Amino acid sequence: MNRRTTLAMATLAAMSFAIALPAGDAAAQAAKGLTGTWTPVSATLDQNGKKTDLFGPSPVGSYIFDGSHFSYIILRTDLPKFSGNSRTAGTPEENRAVVQGSIAYFGSYAVNDADKTLTLKVEAATFPNWTGQDQKRTYTLNGDNLTLVNAATSAGSGSTTIVLKRMTPVVVNNAAISRASGFGRGGYLHQSD
Repeated sequence: MNRRTTLAMATLAAMSFAIALPAGDAAAQAAKGLTGTWTPVSATLDQNGKKTDLFGPSPVGSYIFDGSHFSYIILRTDLPKFSGNSRTAGTPEENRAVVQGSIAYFGSYAVNDADKTLTLKVEAATFPNWTGQDQKRTYTLNGDNLTLVNAATSAGSGSTTIVLKRMTPVVVNNAAISRASGFGRGGYLHQSD
């Protein structure tokens, strides 16, 4: 290619990028607002007006958004210990309590700021019915508080409202690490460069 053709192609590419940027900019800003590590404050199941703390009154866990991928785990603080000291040999009651008292899933996500929705593309989940599925949530972001509403709850009917609080990064050995009181008894969650 000659110099003039190369310059023309580079200019055309830059102009195309500049034209496309405003449309994607809002979505990028919305995704950036969700980026980080969040800890659950509450998880409320609403079934025809009957509200239940789906994972107990003080759930623990984390929701991590990195800009394109997510990971989520939430569980009750009162899950029973397995009497046989083996997760593969739990009693039916122990297994039921753990399945009903926790959920974890991960995958990629997309944010639509116009209608305030979050689409989770679930790669795998402890509730296998969600594996390979898209899960849509409405969201409200207010400072360090994020509320997600799932109209297609894993509980079978009703909707689930998850209230999350952004975890405050702390610096340890020049690395930002998210930490929250109450999560894993104050344990470290992730490290970013």
